Amino acid sequence: MLRKLLFIPLLCAAGAAQAASMVTPGQSLAATCFNCHGPHGVSTAAIPTLAGRSAASIVETMAEYKSGKRTGTIMPQIAKGYTDAQIQQIATYFAQQKP
Repeated sequence: MLRKLLFIPLLCAAGAAQAASMVTPGQSLAATCFNCHGPHGVSTAAIPTLAGRSAASIVETMAEYKSGKRTGTIMPQIAKGYTDAQIQQIATYFAQQKP
């Protein structure tokens, strides 16, 4: 009986580890975008939906915010906080989402 009780937590831990490994780096980074752009980039407000946009478009927009070419209230500061590789990961994640 004790063997069975010890086995259950191991199964739960294995399941949690497997679920955590399914989160991509892009999804993890993009999670902060969900606050304004909606869950998985699907906005229900005046903020643009990112889900389904091309990765190239998102990368270009973020580069413009980062360089100061494009102005905004919060996006220039946010864009400056990411490396180009991280922006590419975020853009790839959103491009794969359904709007």
